Amino acid sequence: MQFLGVDLAWKGGASGYCCLQWQGQCLELVRLDRSRDTDELLAWIDRDAPSSQAAMVAVDAPLIIPNPRGMRTCDRQCHQLLGRYHAGCYPANQQSPFASHTTGFSEALSQRGFRHAPTLTPQEQGRFQIEVFPHATAIALFQLDQIIKYKKGRLTERTKGLRHLRDLIAGRLPHCEPPLVLELTADIPTSGRDLKALEDQLDAVLCAYTAAYWWYWGRDRHWVLGSESFYLEPASAEAYLKTGYIVVPRP
Repeated sequence: MQFLGVDLAWKGGASGYCCLQWQGQCLELVRLDRSRDTDELLAWIDRDAPSSQAAMVAVDAPLIIPNPRGMRTCDRQCHQLLGRYHAGCYPANQQSPFASHTTGFSEALSQRGFRHAPTLTPQEQGRFQIEVFPHATAIALFQLDQIIKYKKGRLTERTKGLRHLRDLIAGRLPHCEPPLVLELTADIPTSGRDLKALEDQLDAVLCAYTAAYWWYWGRDRHWVLGSESFYLEPASAEAYLKTGYIVVPRP
């Protein structure tokens, strides 16, 4: 089983990409990179998960946008659930300038046989895609009181935040279940452009690990936002496909 994480550029351009492989009883890093554009990104997915390969793709972007205006149910629930951690995903509707690109990317995955998996039997084989939110994964798995602030602010603040995130990924994920063994030892860059590239790649690692975590544990350790009663019982897969959804590890 392969687990692909995509920190998708919502309007096209460079995207973070990570490929993890289930090997024995742990996950191994196969590839960590940043694509120039969506065409290159899809080519990498075709290379690492050809049609015969069981795999799950986890994408940090709104993949299903049914609402003409306002925000999706899952976006609103994300703010309600994670607001106290200073986290909340960007709301999406069909008027959003990125809507056609992000939903088009999901459609490209569907054409490759990756079906949406807002419900899943743990460790089920197949080809799946899910929407995820890296901040939510970091809050849950690293037991944070608030998000690590590495996306905005001065270069010194972003550098400090990315170093902290990198160290948590390298130090904590090997001790999670399933464990991810990886080395992230490169120096933190100092330019804004290089920091953005590192940010995209680390977010892609969190996306890929969320795919593996969802596949491994399923509903037992996750919420699937998008259902009005997500904290009590999940909706059907068909219902989630009508509303949109986000798979979120539980703290």
